[in-house]
Amino acid sequence: MTVVAVGPGDPSMLTLRGRRALESADLVVGFKTVLDVVSEWCGKAEMRPMSYRDQEDVLEYAAGQVAAGSKCVVCCWGDLNVSAHELLARVYRRAESVELIPGVSSIQMACARSGIAMEESLFITLHRRDGGESALSELEHYLNEGRRNIILLPRPFDLMPPQIAGDLVAAGIPAQRQVTVYQRLTLEGEKTWTGSLEQCSSLDEEFSDLSIMVFLRPSGDAH
Repeated sequence: MTVVAVGPGDPSMLTLRGRRALESADLVVGFKTVLDVVSEWCGKAEMRPMSYRDQEDVLEYAAGQVAAGSKCVVCCWGDLNVSAHELLARVYRRAESVELIPGVSSIQMACARSGIAMEESLFITLHRRDGGESALSELEHYLNEGRRNIILLPRPFDLMPPQIAGDLVAAGIPAQRQVTVYQRLTLEGEKTWTGSLEQCSSLDEEFSDLSIMVFLRPSGDAH
């Protein structure tokens, strides 16, 4: 099987290597929202959407097709190095040979929008089924340290920007600490919000599950 990361959502962010893999595929599987992004490059390939409920069954079907000699591509959002480990584990259990084709990530896009460098930044994700508390403690530590910009991936839908901001203030992070929240990067309806943790904690709007938070270090203004 080949796993292709399609980028943050804009079809033009798909890599050339990923596009070639799709064009030569016999079967392409992935969540429907992802398949909608890549469908124009899938030619005559069978398109098999999956959901959280039936992804095991769809991947079993894909494994059977590969065993019969078909070329199968599994698509996922963003970059394979960001929040795709559970999907990759499911693929590895079913395929003797797996090719990974990484893509652009929302982390890179957030850096570009903020004008910050990766080598001056730290990435923390809450997008995991366990360990959310330890990740929040890590976030508090590095905010207090103040040496790097911090890029934070919230966890839909129970650890989103307002709750995270409120938890940070309750933990002693200054209420006036600035944060920027990006939503739906590269997609139609992309939004940017900037303000203090106190202001963020009081927001009652519904945030997209495609959100990312950026905390600039105190001396690290964007270029």
